[in-house]
Amino acid sequence: MENLMPFGEVLEAVDKLPLEDQETLMEVLHRRVIARRRQGLAKKLEQAQQEFQAGQCRPATPAELMKDILS
Repeated sequence: MENLMPFGEVLEAVDKLPLEDQETLMEVLHRRVIARRRQGLAKKLEQAQQEFQAGQCRPATPAELMKDILS
């Protein structure tokens, strides 16, 4: 398991950086978050395609989908 640093300690360490480095860090973290979200969406898409190819999906109207979502 990775050696994780407590969130508060990370914030304290970031506070010690010069403002320019903090801004750069923020940009890097933002790009990484976007990349992780993309990876998650790609994985969900792949799973959905596999389910569709396996015949585990059925056609549904938008009303049926909304009913399932809201229930």
